[in-house]
Amino acid sequence: MPQRYVARIKKQLARSKGRPGEADRAKILRWLEEGEADYQRRVDLRPRIEYPPELPVSERVADIREALDHHQVVIVAGETGSGKTTQIPKICLEAGRGTRGLIGHTQPRRLAARSVSSRIAEEIGEQVGQRVGYQVRFTDNTSADSLIKVMTDGILLSEIQHDRFLDRYDTLIIDEAHERSLNIDFLLGYLRNLLSKRPDLKIVITSATIEVDRFSAFFSDAPVIEVSGRTYPVEVRYRPLVGEDDDKDQGWSDGVVEALEEIEAHERSSGQRPGDVLVFLPGEREIREMSKALRHADLRHTEVLPLYSRLSAREQNRIFQGHAGRRIVLSTNVAETSLTVPGIRYVIDTGVARISRYSVRSKIQRLPVEPISQASANQRKGRCGRVAPGICFRLYDEADFLSRPEYTDPEILRTNLASVILQMAVSGLGDIRNFPFLEAPDNRLVNDGYKLLEELGAVNPKRQLTKLGRTMARLPVDPRLARMLVAGAEQGSLAEVLVVIAGLSVQDPRERPQDKQQAADQAHAPFNDKESDFVTLLNIWNVYEEQRQDLSQNQLRRLCQKSFLSYMRMREWRDVHRQLTLLCRDQKLPVNTRTASYEALHKAILSGLLGQVATKYEKREYLATRNRKVMLFPGSKVAKTTPKWIVAAEIVETSRVFARMLARIEPEWVEPLAGHVVKRHYFEPHWERKRAQVVGYEKVSLYGLDIVPRRRIGYAKVDPAEARQLYIRRALVEGDYSTRAPFIRHNREMLDTVEGMERKSRRRDLLVDEETLVAFYHERLPDSVVSGQHFETWWKELSASEIKALELTEADILQRDPDAGLETEYPDELQWEGVHYPLSYQFEPTSQDDGVTLQVPLMALKQVPAHRVDWLVPGLLREKCIHLVKGLPKAIRRNFVPVPDFVDAALANMTPSNEPLTEKLADQLRRMTGVRIDPEAWQGIELPAHLQMNIRVVDDQGGKLAEGRDVTDIQSRLEGRAEEALSQAPETGPTKDSEPAEHWAFGSLPESVDTEKGGMRVRVYPALEDLGRQVRPIRCLDPLTSRRVTERGVARLIVNRFGSTLDGIERKLPEFKSAALLFAPVGKAESLRDDLLISSVIDHFLAESLPRDKAAFDTLFDAHRGDFIPYLEERTRLVHAILKTYNGLMKQLKGKIPLALANSMADVKFQLSQLIYPGFLVATPGEWLAHFPRYLDAVEVRLEKMPREMGRERTFLHEFEGLWSRYAKRRDAHEKQRLSDPELLRYRWMLEEYRVSFFAQQLGTATTVSVQRLDRQWEKVST
Repeated sequence: MPQRYVARIKKQLARSKGRPGEADRAKILRWLEEGEADYQRRVDLRPRIEYPPELPVSERVADIREALDHHQVVIVAGETGSGKTTQIPKICLEAGRGTRGLIGHTQPRRLAARSVSSRIAEEIGEQVGQRVGYQVRFTDNTSADSLIKVMTDGILLSEIQHDRFLDRYDTLIIDEAHERSLNIDFLLGYLRNLLSKRPDLKIVITSATIEVDRFSAFFSDAPVIEVSGRTYPVEVRYRPLVGEDDDKDQGWSDGVVEALEEIEAHERSSGQRPGDVLVFLPGEREIREMSKALRHADLRHTEVLPLYSRLSAREQNRIFQGHAGRRIVLSTNVAETSLTVPGIRYVIDTGVARISRYSVRSKIQRLPVEPISQASANQRKGRCGRVAPGICFRLYDEADFLSRPEYTDPEILRTNLASVILQMAVSGLGDIRNFPFLEAPDNRLVNDGYKLLEELGAVNPKRQLTKLGRTMARLPVDPRLARMLVAGAEQGSLAEVLVVIAGLSVQDPRERPQDKQQAADQAHAPFNDKESDFVTLLNIWNVYEEQRQDLSQNQLRRLCQKSFLSYMRMREWRDVHRQLTLLCRDQKLPVNTRTASYEALHKAILSGLLGQVATKYEKREYLATRNRKVMLFPGSKVAKTTPKWIVAAEIVETSRVFARMLARIEPEWVEPLAGHVVKRHYFEPHWERKRAQVVGYEKVSLYGLDIVPRRRIGYAKVDPAEARQLYIRRALVEGDYSTRAPFIRHNREMLDTVEGMERKSRRRDLLVDEETLVAFYHERLPDSVVSGQHFETWWKELSASEIKALELTEADILQRDPDAGLETEYPDELQWEGVHYPLSYQFEPTSQDDGVTLQVPLMALKQVPAHRVDWLVPGLLREKCIHLVKGLPKAIRRNFVPVPDFVDAALANMTPSNEPLTEKLADQLRRMTGVRIDPEAWQGIELPAHLQMNIRVVDDQGGKLAEGRDVTDIQSRLEGRAEEALSQAPETGPTKDSEPAEHWAFGSLPESVDTEKGGMRVRVYPALEDLGRQVRPIRCLDPLTSRRVTERGVARLIVNRFGSTLDGIERKLPEFKSAALLFAPVGKAESLRDDLLISSVIDHFLAESLPRDKAAFDTLFDAHRGDFIPYLEERTRLVHAILKTYNGLMKQLKGKIPLALANSMADVKFQLSQLIYPGFLVATPGEWLAHFPRYLDAVEVRLEKMPREMGRERTFLHEFEGLWSRYAKRRDAHEKQRLSDPELLRYRWMLEEYRVSFFAQQLGTATTVSVQRLDRQWEKVST
């Protein structure tokens, strides 16, 4: 009875616990009858068996049958060509197998499964699909009458899921077991476990003569039957290459050429015809290079053909076609076992191959070139002993051969095990580590397989199969591709994903023959997509499908040929697609009908390739997950656009680590798909005032690759305790939070007051430390308060007493009592000339504003007393003076020891002023010790920042415009802007939009206006500025300057008011013409006329009052206009007299001057230039102008005495230099600040009176004058 019926009956009995009911008994009886009938039918189907006598295996038929009869497992060892693959299924049939179930016959490759089934069917005289059928992925060509089923080992593996005991089979033949593929090793382990449960099952393992003893031992010393192959003797010649190991591959072409020369010599000596040569090389690149080298070697009557798996079927088939002369086949290890090259008499073995190895550490499927094993070398040698005695040339020495491993590592030791683990899990086979593999895999590979499945979501962290994993296991594709299919259904792109996965499951249909590469590239160009190689596959598919529906099969074949597409691979692609589509429907995965977007397609693809993501690193290099640096495969069109982020279907190491089959992706696609495997790192928690919460950053990394390098998040969700701590510290203690909570406002005022005291006194010993304040709130706030929102909700529900309990007291915040007099020593403002400059304090030695900062609005910048700020504030003045004295040269400093005592004594007699601090300090030290300190001695003394006033210039809104310690520099840099700012204030009085006018058109002119600028009140003084013909309103910072400017402006308006009355006035003034001629060396007559008119108006009209509105102006004009012309005539006579005397003096100063008189004569010239100059009439008050004749007479007296009184001259010059110098400096400073000081003006004319008293005392003076009186007057001068 067939085993499947036996299994069915056993299951029924088990379900009924050995006591079946009537219905169960009826079922069992029916199955017994059906099973018996089926058995008899299958017996009758057995064909008549014959064995080809030329096959070596035919000689061992009886031995194999006997072994099958007496053993459950039989191992048949034989070389390729012995006939074991095609004859053993027939031997099993003849032995009675195949009647109780199928004879299953596995092959490593689909092509072999098809060809073997065809050969067996042909030998028994049938078509494939009847008594002999085959099944490969997505294709089942068997029937109910099939006795033999040839299949790939993967098919048998997939059947285990739903047929745990393989009840469909009574015999299994595992062919080519020596290849030790992953599937073969798994099948061998599974079958070993199954033997005890299926004693009726027979297993035949076929292998080359490799590792047969290991197979036998694995199956409890199963018998081994060896079958000889059809081979001739092969001579081995070792011809090692010369050179360093790293350079030997460069010498392969030389070694091959030398071997060919040796072959020619051998054939000539033995009289043989040229034989074909098979050369084993590691890869395509080496084949291309060798082919080029051989073409340049001038080999006569020789054809060179490449052979590797990526060649099209047409190009591969060329090796089977007849030819004349010698043929040299350059092949990878594909010709070692997979494909038999006919007619080979010589083999040239380089001894290396590209062996696929999976790196657990880097997660890269490597293809390194490495030495082959002894078994592989012998397989290669055997390729030349099939038709005649052969010679194998090994391009390495015998010692190297003997040192190599005996066998190639099985695939299970060098590949990812995810697929096997998934199949075992869904089949309920338990932990892979307990599975009886022929050779147990490394634990690292096992763990890595589980990690991949966890990445794909097929297993959970406990390594338990998930629902998604079960769905994936039912799809007979790589787990990565299965994950893409499931995601395609979720993303609405399954239709496109099916095409892509089917395309990835078959060999690339694009052909690129070596002799037509450019034409192939041009034909493929329309398919190419610059962003995605997967879309390129879609494009190929779409074009093919469109044409397939419109063209006949022959036309379609020609189209493929024209487009350099493999017709057979396209058909295979379509078959795979059809089968996958059916499987997805079985799994109820919805297929979209609308075209999916780029994003939907690539998200689905990305779901299966999370470990293959990379971002651009530098130039053409990318940084992939797990810190791998990869290059984009040059053959990909995506490599030319170098997108920022890519995903690769595979990352393979050959000559370099290449990412192949690429697509552009966006990093934000990754996280939703990889949420279960990404690592999240939270960092930099910080308070954000605007959001009123603690915010941090999240870094999301996928296997070490940052996909979200820095994302802002609410930190309370991550670490509420840390968020609460930061909220208390930053928001409540440091005050970086706006709230209406009354206790917070009270607490901040308390803290601000104490912190201000500390900043002023430059000590940190008043306020308790921050941790004490944090603890205060920590004890009183509930744990739930972690943000501003939580805080507001909480405090609004508190009672008045609870709010009061949250207020800080002095006992809570003070470590000691504050110093007495703090407010006096460190005032909050600096008062000067009626202006109150705000002062702020900072105690941060490294900050820009450490020390005292004086804030000044831009418009008041010129008014800042440059020297007064040097005096700082009382609390810092003593420290600054001590620092200055200690910075003096030692020779001077030793006179003031101890320095603090001398400084204290000096400060007792010093009052802050707008005079240099160092001058005043030097005066006091000289008074105490008699030691004079040269002003230059103070130069170069470096002061700490806090001992220099920091000036901060602000705009109208209080924004900082400039800041620094050098007042003069800031004033110079912002001079223009300060003028502009001043001109735009205030809003009242003459408006800032008033235009210049020739008459009074400005409304009223207030004496002063107060305005808020930059947070401080500034008083400005409106004025009228003379522009020459017109007058405009301006603002001044000084009342005296405002009056002086306005006097001239009003005088201009009065002149204008006279109108034509003053036209040609110079002709009505007898002395003016003469005066203008005398003034010619100094200035123009027109300038003198204007100066005369304006000065006369000022002295005549404005001596008593200044009009502030139009009515007062009109009244003033009417009151004084009648007697103005006589006054003008009198003033003209005075000016004429002054200029006449001046002209005479200047004539005396011309000509050759004795050297002894040079300094004195220069002083006279200087004096005259300070008296007579363009505009001197307006600049000189009328009361002093009246004394000009006497000043000039005194000059004449001096010139007459000068040669006789050189001693007095020297005394005067020495004494007068300092008196004038201080005046000039102060005058310039006042002009820069736009200040006017009548005391300075009086001092200036007292200097002229002093000249008179010194040189022409007999002329008398307007006021008593001496050096002492000048000093006393100087003390009255504004600083």
